[in-house]
Amino acid sequence: MSGTVIDSLRPKRPKRPGAPGGPAEPKAARGPRWNGAKAAPYLFVLPALALFAAFRLYPIGWSFLLSLYHTEGMAQSWAGLGNYQRLVHDPLFWKALGNTLEILVIQVPVMLVLALGLGVALNSALLRWKPLFRLGFFLPVVTGLVTYGLMMGALLNPDSGAVNWLLHTLGLPEVHWLTDPFWAKVSVMLALTWHYTGYNAVIYLARLQGIPDEQYEAAAVDGASAWRRFWHITLPGLRPALVLTTVLSTIGTLQLFDEPFIMTGGGPDNATTTIGVYLYQTGFRYFDFGYASAIGYAMVLIISVFGLVQIKLAKEED
Repeated sequence: MSGTVIDSLRPKRPKRPGAPGGPAEPKAARGPRWNGAKAAPYLFVLPALALFAAFRLYPIGWSFLLSLYHTEGMAQSWAGLGNYQRLVHDPLFWKALGNTLEILVIQVPVMLVLALGLGVALNSALLRWKPLFRLGFFLPVVTGLVTYGLMMGALLNPDSGAVNWLLHTLGLPEVHWLTDPFWAKVSVMLALTWHYTGYNAVIYLARLQGIPDEQYEAAAVDGASAWRRFWHITLPGLRPALVLTTVLSTIGTLQLFDEPFIMTGGGPDNATTTIGVYLYQTGFRYFDFGYASAIGYAMVLIISVFGLVQIKLAKEED
């Protein structure tokens, strides 16, 4: 009892603001929910987001809206899905798609096999002057698309090109590189292979340098031949790089435009007209921007399907 009386006579310590049973915390004492430190990252990212929205998101959205209109001169009329239905019945679109897939199926595997062999050779301990060879094979990559397209067109010119001059000097028949439908397509493939093989070889070389030498040494001690070491050590180690280069090469080939447009203009007889060339001609030669936008979205769908299938197959193999 006495203890209770004494405790009641003691001065009570006031509870701090915001504690249970205590007074509410004054608004002025509360910390700001949005201060400069928290806002700084968003302010730094804001210019990039604004540029992305202005030059990426807006054109993508506007082109989709444009694909729903029929364009005739300066006049536009609502077409709905009419442009996409037109794609299905357009023989030139299917011709362009066939040309693109043909280049994809033939040129990309050949290029990647050459790049793989080149990457292995550049990584070999027996090769001297490695930096010089790496620079030489990578140099075509830094050449501008227009520049090397004009260069290849000049070299393969049927009348005044250096390639036909060399064939004539050797007593071999001249080839109509850019005027024959078959050889025009071959010319585009040769240009692509020359330009991008070194790029893929450098990717393989970087991955090869990450494979431990101890694995090769252990396999050699066990009596594994060079081919078995390549098949069981090199190729599995290169799998991520192989997937990357295959996906990038597929996407790049499906968007192919510069080389056929500069070298052949899509001819002869539409033999080198790709989807990219057909899109450009539809939009900027015939000014049918609605149909050109529909072609662009068809290209996006095709590229997405190819990319997803390749990535899925690579994951299943893992």
